[in-house]
Amino acid sequence: MNSPHIVIIGGVAGGASAAARARRHSESARITLIERGPDVSFANCGLPYHIGGEIAERSELALQTPESLRTLLNLEVLTLTEATSIDPVQRAVTLHSLRDGTESVMAYDKLILSPGASPVRPPLAGIGHEKILTLRNLQDMDRIIAAAASASRVTIVGAGFIGLEMAEQLIEIGKEVSLIELQGQVLPQLDPEMTRPLERELRARGVDLILGDGIEGFRGDETAVTARLTSGREVPADLVILAIGVRPDSQLARAAGLAIGPRGHITVDSYQRTNVGDIYAVGDVCESPDPLVGGHTAIPLGGPANRQGRTAADHIFWGEKAQPYPGSIGTAIVRVFEVAAGLTGASEKRLAATETPYETVTVNGPSHASYFPGAETITLKILWSPDDGCLLGAEAVGVDGVDKRLDVLATAIRGRMTIDDLVHLELAYAPPFGSAKDVINVAGFAATNMRNGLLIPVQALEDAEGEQIVDVRPPAVVEKLPVPGATNIPLPTLRDRLAEVDQSRPVFTVCQMGKTSYFAARILANHGYDARSILGGAWHQAPRPE
Repeated sequence: MNSPHIVIIGGVAGGASAAARARRHSESARITLIERGPDVSFANCGLPYHIGGEIAERSELALQTPESLRTLLNLEVLTLTEATSIDPVQRAVTLHSLRDGTESVMAYDKLILSPGASPVRPPLAGIGHEKILTLRNLQDMDRIIAAAASASRVTIVGAGFIGLEMAEQLIEIGKEVSLIELQGQVLPQLDPEMTRPLERELRARGVDLILGDGIEGFRGDETAVTARLTSGREVPADLVILAIGVRPDSQLARAAGLAIGPRGHITVDSYQRTNVGDIYAVGDVCESPDPLVGGHTAIPLGGPANRQGRTAADHIFWGEKAQPYPGSIGTAIVRVFEVAAGLTGASEKRLAATETPYETVTVNGPSHASYFPGAETITLKILWSPDDGCLLGAEAVGVDGVDKRLDVLATAIRGRMTIDDLVHLELAYAPPFGSAKDVINVAGFAATNMRNGLLIPVQALEDAEGEQIVDVRPPAVVEKLPVPGATNIPLPTLRDRLAEVDQSRPVFTVCQMGKTSYFAARILANHGYDARSILGGAWHQAPRPE
């Protein structure tokens, strides 16, 4: 079929990329792009940064207009047009014009669904207040900018990626910000210990961070709105932004008989095909096979959506010769003022929830050579299969170089590399850019040491409470950040002070970053002690003042 009529419902990343790829395949194909809103292709990930003024011009976010798509790709673009039903038997969609209310029926040879997902608005008391807004598109962004202009206090509900970005940008333009998260941590996608630097940074910048507390409802008047929390606390604001997640816009697909997953996503195969012939789904609305733990997963990000759109278009023209979509491993990153954090692959929480066997280690290392000015600490956590050593996931947090490490590890996960491969991975090194032993190499060292029995790890400082703990840091460092219950024996003096350590009991060593405690544990083990090293160090694990 060289000249099919391809109808695409929804633009932005998935739909627009499918349209562009389809046109590369065929000049004679008829391609119709249907969009419910006025914009067909915009950078929705950039919306918070225009609200904060970091992206100065609104026009920078409009990647393509209906006119430019018609000119560049010879598309039929129908904006302000809503698809209201699909007839898979007749291969037709019913369209409703939001301009004049007219209805029409359009036949298709192939149909690609890319309607995206909508921000969640839970059915809470007062949720309809005009000062409670969400962020999905350019029009939502415009409404938030207008409301923020006269607001001094803003409450953000949800501390995921969007909530954190909004908190940063609103602080930057001088707003008082309260950030409320039902979970006991920010960025629930990460494991809890990896989010502590983000929480410290938010509080240091003046964000009123409220964790482990939910919203019971809202009340307000024409000028302000107050959030009532489960704890009984009330948080007044001039503007509330909901950032508690998204829900796939799959109602149209469900009504047409397409298979829907447990969280409302359209289920697709590796070619983005649904269970109904000639209908594909891409982007935030669909769930695709999970290459790490099995089943299906949904990753609401622009990168996967773009690649899924390409796959769907290729399959329309090439069939089984097309390169299948390999599934999403979930690589994401966020900046919170000076700190960046992100993950790739599966987190420890996800692996535990799916009963997937794993091992994990957390290390610290400099962003570049420690002796070169500007080096910052990166905390890196990796997870791998105990069966074959293949990487399953990684998380990183730090001020500089987090993105570089996540990108390397995302590639390693996709390439089914092992902890042994990390040991000898060759990365770009010069003092301004990296270290001779990169933190990724160090993670490989620690992981293989665990496998080989040289390192007996203790994952959290709390796991050693009530046990014999030896703190091998210098006394001046211990004074600034003490570990309760620990005996301070600095590493250079350990061999001379072995008599102070009870050899009849296990001993847990701790240092600032994790490396020195490993050295200490090896000294003790070689002298006959049952020695274990606390991963990550006191800097990463010990409680600190708010």
